[in-house]
Amino acid sequence: MASATLKKNYRCSQSLQQFYSGGPFVVSSDGSFIACSCGESIKIVDSSNASTKFTIEAESSTITALALSPNDKLLFSAGHSRQIKVWDLDTFKCLRSWKGHDGPVMGMACHGSGGLLATSGADRKVLVWDVDGGFCTHYFKGHKGVVTSIMFHPDVNKSLLFSGSDDTTVRVWDLLAKKCVAVLEKHFSAVSSMAVSEDGWTLLTAGRDKVVNLWDLLDYRCKSTIPTYEVLEAVCVVYSGSRFASSLGAFLQQSGKKKSRSTGIYFIAAGERGIVRIWTSEGAVFLYEQKSSDVTISSAEDEDSTRGFISAVMLPLDQGLLCVTADQQFLFYSPAEHLEEKWSLKLTKRLVGFNDEIVDMKFLDEEEQYLAVATNLEQVRVYDLSSMSCSYVLAGHTDTILCLDTSISSNGRRLILTGSKDNSVRLWESERRCCIGLGIGHMGAVGAVAFSKKCRDFFVSGSSDRTIKVWNFHGLSDDIEEPISLKAKAVVAAHDKDINSLAVAPNDSLVCSGSQDRTACIWRLPELVLVVKFTGHKRGIWCVEFSPVDQCVITASGDKTVKIWAIADGSCLKTFEGHTSSVLRASFLTRGTQFVSCGADGLVKLWTIKTNECIATYDQHEDKVWALAVGKKTEMLATGGSDAVINLWHDSTAAEKEEAFRKEEEGVLRGQELENALLDAEYTKAIQIALELRRPHKLFELFSELCRKREAGYHIDKALHALGKGEFLLLFEYIREWNTKPKLCNVAQSVLFRAFNILLPTEIIEIKSISELLEGLIPYSQRHFSRIDRLIRSTFLLDYTLLRMSVIEPATQDDLKTKSLLHSEKNEEDALLTDNAEEDQKQVSEEQKPKASGKKRKSHKSGDHSRSHKKVKDSSTHANTAAVPSQA
Repeated sequence: MASATLKKNYRCSQSLQQFYSGGPFVVSSDGSFIACSCGESIKIVDSSNASTKFTIEAESSTITALALSPNDKLLFSAGHSRQIKVWDLDTFKCLRSWKGHDGPVMGMACHGSGGLLATSGADRKVLVWDVDGGFCTHYFKGHKGVVTSIMFHPDVNKSLLFSGSDDTTVRVWDLLAKKCVAVLEKHFSAVSSMAVSEDGWTLLTAGRDKVVNLWDLLDYRCKSTIPTYEVLEAVCVVYSGSRFASSLGAFLQQSGKKKSRSTGIYFIAAGERGIVRIWTSEGAVFLYEQKSSDVTISSAEDEDSTRGFISAVMLPLDQGLLCVTADQQFLFYSPAEHLEEKWSLKLTKRLVGFNDEIVDMKFLDEEEQYLAVATNLEQVRVYDLSSMSCSYVLAGHTDTILCLDTSISSNGRRLILTGSKDNSVRLWESERRCCIGLGIGHMGAVGAVAFSKKCRDFFVSGSSDRTIKVWNFHGLSDDIEEPISLKAKAVVAAHDKDINSLAVAPNDSLVCSGSQDRTACIWRLPELVLVVKFTGHKRGIWCVEFSPVDQCVITASGDKTVKIWAIADGSCLKTFEGHTSSVLRASFLTRGTQFVSCGADGLVKLWTIKTNECIATYDQHEDKVWALAVGKKTEMLATGGSDAVINLWHDSTAAEKEEAFRKEEEGVLRGQELENALLDAEYTKAIQIALELRRPHKLFELFSELCRKREAGYHIDKALHALGKGEFLLLFEYIREWNTKPKLCNVAQSVLFRAFNILLPTEIIEIKSISELLEGLIPYSQRHFSRIDRLIRSTFLLDYTLLRMSVIEPATQDDLKTKSLLHSEKNEEDALLTDNAEEDQKQVSEEQKPKASGKKRKSHKSGDHSRSHKKVKDSSTHANTAAVPSQA
């Protein structure tokens, strides 16, 4: 068998995060994304895979209202702070904001033209705003309660605005007349939803008084009242051209329930029962009702808590129906395709906005397509990882599920095993989505379960009652309607404290248990006879697992360590330290040569066993990582924890190796291009390639070569003109490094001088981190300037010496003027440096004996005399003299 290639890195490919905490949401005009309120922020969520495109930190308080412009370019938000904000969805920046209500804004709607925004608030007011100007155009008062819902007439040519309130009334406002034209009083409770018929002349209003009222918009009279016998939260009109209407009409015609000339309005009502019902205004009867609710109800909820649906909208572009549940789930419905027997709705997608704490998770099959997740609820949620949607929910436990395991039975059925705080274990069949076995017998919460690995006909469970039980499910038939009662065939009192983890050996001969009593034990199956006990951890053990190839066990403990134990004698083979808090999960990888661990510090670590080395650490979680699942096909990872985030990790070792090889190959080719450019004396191209390959030494050589040319400035300017802002930034970074070394500073200063001549000050300011670069350039540049100035000053002594030796000509009056002008431009900051230079010159002159200094004084006089004498000489005399001219 070929040795397994060690994994070097994992990459987080997908992440399922909390994106909805209840409250307002709005769907885009093409249905591609949903803007959801999530606490104090707004999440822009892709409706296809529940991924968060962007997060807008909108408020310092809870978001209470959202609206989108018709072209999806602008998003409007408001919260308890009463601030109304307009967001640009291209840049995700706030364009403008203002305050207008005296209380929280409870409702918001944008006009079909996109120019007006209507808001309603707890201050009983209805205000209309100009979107571009941000000023109020209409101010309406009249409601006696909180105005919870607001809606423009869908026909932009009709200037009507509808508002529903807790005072049980609906008011119709005329935007042109700027007054209330009708008060619709027929409800006996708060109005929760409104809709307008397709022809635009009928208004439908739903309330918590369990009725839907239909109003004629010509004379504002109530045409009919339809009792629905449930508290309603949403009413939606089914348009005649939609798939809903056509498929439902075809079925009714086929069944003989539809009249040939029906003028009724189809509408959908959703509310506290959590079922979708389709009604017709003709006869006030419902045409369709779901048999069972897709809403998962928690048994821990209070009787008065909100249940069922809290909102429903018809999706644009005939994409179906979207219903939102009280437990933050988005349910997408569409008509079933096969209507031979009965018309029905099909649940096509379920997006979970909030998962609560992730307790445990496992991959459902070897294909790594489905992931079973146990959250802090009584249900198991099974996710389709291709769309990150919840495919189905398994409900049956009466208390929180603490652990789960998955397996494929001998006859190919996918099974899920769960343990709960209700002291029971349940066996589920994935295909039929039903419970097929129930194990009752533990006296405490079941905190650990594990399937057999080889025979796959039994499982073990561990509980807070400190016992381990072996359950047999061999011989279960495929057509079980009701869960059968499972019997425990072996029981043992295993530990002194709660049992946290169980693992069955690959050959089904042993089972390992880890407990809060800081020990792990190996038991022989099926009698549960103690084989060996592992002692050495200083805190409770959270996880145990058998090696897939060796006779050893790995344990993760609250003492921040992971240990590997020998089954033969119970000795500790290796100890791994690195986590800063309790290690909660550990699992083998790469045929037992590596393992991955996660802990309460929020870290996921990848280890190599042979070298005791942690080769990678990932910090993608913000809280404890309770759950870890490893796939069998590609060994992809899934992690989840207290932050309610599920992260999926893929092995990126091969991809990164291939990418490194590709970059190396590309670097070799570009390096050859660089050498070719040098041979062809194409310095501009060579400099660009050197910057691209990030080769500062080669770049310095290129600029040094240019500086040695006759027209150095021209060549450097030509090379710099071809650079972009990013390349200038990189060049300045290299210049900063060259400038720190005296041997390289000449080239650095030359290039910097030419660069600053080319770039405008505004362009220099726009360069990223230019202030930091200048802070590194200025001190060394001042030091180089001072050093060169001292050297120039010291040359005067040489000039004087050579002059007295008659080697050079005396300077003319023009030369003296030039020299004096050159040195009169020194700043006051260089005064100290000047004094130092003069002291150095004194020390040099003092080394000449008093005799020499006497001569020097004499020579000064004669020098002055000779200079005055030389001034009157003809220039031709200077030309014929053999003396060497002095150069400043």
